[in-house]
Amino acid sequence: MKPAPFDYLRPDSVEEVLSALAEYGDEARVIAGGQSLGAILNMRIFTPKVLIDINGLADLAGIDVSRGALATGALVRQADALADARIRGQVPLLAQALPHVGHYQTRNRGTLGGSVAHADPSAEIPLVLATLGGEVELRSKRRRRRVKADAFFQSALVTAREPDELLTALCWPTRTAGQGYEFEEFSVRAGDYAIVAVACATKADGSLGGIRLGFGGCGEKPQIVAIAGATSRDPDAKTIDEIAHDAAAHIEYRSDLTASADYRRQLARVLAGRALQSAAAKEPADA
Repeated sequence: MKPAPFDYLRPDSVEEVLSALAEYGDEARVIAGGQSLGAILNMRIFTPKVLIDINGLADLAGIDVSRGALATGALVRQADALADARIRGQVPLLAQALPHVGHYQTRNRGTLGGSVAHADPSAEIPLVLATLGGEVELRSKRRRRRVKADAFFQSALVTAREPDELLTALCWPTRTAGQGYEFEEFSVRAGDYAIVAVACATKADGSLGGIRLGFGGCGEKPQIVAIAGATSRDPDAKTIDEIAHDAAAHIEYRSDLTASADYRRQLARVLAGRALQSAAAKEPADA
């Protein structure tokens, strides 16, 4: 199939984009990498009146580190993020997840902001942002605001972005001393959407404490389980398995043509255990 007819705009500034979104609202769609949107347009799941191409906005393609956070513009390409030393050093969980995102070819075009705006429940980038407690920056002609990732993702392909708003940046908390990170994923083939993915952030001092486990692919959006306190140093396999089992029991599971809810539940337990074991075994991050 081919897309339904639409008008095409390629603004020269963010302000022009915001004006177009204010005028067209729900009848407009923004395209950046287009790796997901292109297929959706071809299947006519979306039939926008106007397609707004933001690829010419270089000021949305920057990366900035300051005051305990790393900000990535909406147009930062996934391949560029994977190669960036600042992301590898300051947001290692994102660096671990990015090789699982699509394929080499799609990462060259796909953007961090586009993945988050699309909000596929099996996508890796939204999962990492939610696990780390990151934020989404939104702009309109009315205001500029930041929304916590947990609140931004509402359901499959549904977010807190209003029709006249543009996602302009993502804010990622940077690594702190004594933190461990791990990302685990299972898919049918490399590059496919995850059946289940687990992102983990925890202390890496030989104990497990302050744990945040994020589960993707299980329900309609990334689901986060926070575990306060700490276990004994050098936790054994039984302790880790119990934590993983309890965390996996706190989230919702869906069945589809790929896997049943029961299959996803068991897989979530296994991947959470692997992630916890690896995160606890790693050397603490430098201050």
